[in-house]
Parts: sequence; structure tokens; C-alpha cells
Amino acid sequence: MLIRAFIPAHITAFFVPKFNENPLLAGSLGAGINLTKGTNVFVSVESGLEKHVHIAFNGEPVKRKDAIISYSVAEEVTPQEFKGEVEIWQYFDFPNGYGFGNSAGGALGTALALGYYFKNKTFLQAAQIAHKHEVLNKGGLGDVIAQVHGGIEIRIKAGAPGIGIVDNIFSEEYKVLAIPLGRLSTKEVLDSDIIRTIEKEGQKALRRLLKNPTPENLMHLARDFAENTGLLNGELLEIAKEIDKLIKLPSSMIMLGKSLFALLREEELPKVQERLRDLGIDSYHICGIYNERPKVGRWIG
Repeated sequence: MLIRAFIPAHITAFFVPKFNENPLLAGSLGAGINLTKGTNVFVSVESGLEKHVHIAFNGEPVKRKDAIISYSVAEEVTPQEFKGEVEIWQYFDFPNGYGFGNSAGGALGTALALGYYFKNKTFLQAAQIAHKHEVLNKGGLGDVIAQVHGGIEIRIKAGAPGIGIVDNIFSEEYKVLAIPLGRLSTKEVLDSDIIRTIEKEGQKALRRLLKNPTPENLMHLARDFAENTGLLNGELLEIAKEIDKLIKLPSSMIMLGKSLFALLREEELPKVQERLRDLGIDSYHICGIYNERPKVGRWIG
């Protein structure tokens, strides 16, 4: 039996890290968008003489140290007494380390698929395990709970799914332009001195968004946050300014990755695509907003 889980990619527009010794109480405040592209996780389990867990990214086997979060999740969800082979294949629509919540998607997809197979965890229990190992290994703070809720989300209380509180912004039909341009280590940013500025600017953005919870206000606040923290700079800022000339709402930086995103109307798309070609950018995605919770179940071809 093959189990498949789909987890939406998640873009963080701005955030406020909330650290806690208890990983289930740690997390982040902020806002972001879930996309119709993301992470597909396939799980196959076969009985045997010894327990073995194997994980592959986009078809390539990965060692435990290179996928510590997903391996930790798999080892916790798989019953201790189970003996056999657990095969986990994770397929990502976006590159790893570019700010699309891939580590959270892999962790959450693994937890849900294994929980579904073994029937030993509820949806929330599985999601909490994914969140816990994300936090402990500094893969991220708020992606898992955001992906659980879907849509354009506002994290108004930090914590794991079932503990933190997430609200959603009502929106009309926007397309999301996502441009992955480079890697940025979440761990390095969380460990740096810039955290104080991020906390200040993130709190300010959250207050203003809750007073006027619209997609349009979200994009203005996201851009202010990205520039005021100094995270959006150099070539990334120049590309953002070029995109801004062609669309109504400002583009912004994905937190945390050297990547850009924007909300577009259908009629704005052709000119933006032409400008991206002129800039020599051919790797970008046009996505919808994913308004559901993650899917998990038996996979039939």
C-alpha cells in the first residue's frame, strides 16, 4: 500500500520568532501564503527482520544528517516494535533552502503519511511531531502550523498545531508569482543579531495587518518589513523594483530565502513574464492560493 500526502508550499511574508524551551510552545507570529504547488510525500512500508528508514529527495537517497528533521519524524511516528522497511520519497516543486517551507512540508507529509498508515496518530498529533522536530533542528518556526491551515494565513498565537492560533484573510482570486533566486539559511538568520530588528518590525506589521486584514495591505506590509529589516537588498531589491513597475501591488522577499513573490491579477501576468525574460530570469512559478488543509490517503497511480 502506497500512501501519499500533499503539503502546500508556504511563503512567509513577515514574522516574529517566538522561542521557548518547549518546542510545542515555540513558533512564530506573522503572515504568509500557501501555494497550490508544494511537497508530495509517498510512503511505502514492508515487514522485515529489522527496522530501517530510508528517505529520498526528488528520487535521490539522502543520509540522515542531510534530512535530520524528516528522519526524526519518521523514527518517532513509526511504532517502536515495528520491524521492516519504511521507504519515504519526498518530491519538491521548489528548490530546498529558498524559503518555500520544504523542510516543514517534508516533515509534515512524512508524519501524516506514516500516521495514516500505522493508524497510531491523529492529524494534529502527527502535525505536532513535525512542528517539534522543525523547531528543535531550526528548520523553521511557523511553516507547519501555516501549512495545516492553508490560505492566506495570519499567525496570531505562536505554537504547534492545536496550540498556536491561525486566522485567514479572505481574498479574491490572485495568482502568486514566486521567483526562487538563491538559498538563505534559516538557522543563520535566527542565530544572528538581526533578530531584534525582525521582532520589532514583525510586531508592527502584525498589528497593522490585523487592523486591515486584506491581501493588498499584506503585500505593502511585507515589503516594508523586508526593506526595514535590511533583508531585501542588492540585486534582489533591484529585481523587485523592476517587477513593481508593472503591477499594482508591491512585490516582496520570501522569508527566509533569496526569493521574491508577488500577488498578480491575470491581466498583469504577460507583461511581468516579458520583463522576467528581459532580466534573464527563466525559473519562476505562477501558482494559485491553496485554501485547504494538507491531503493524505492511499495513492492509486
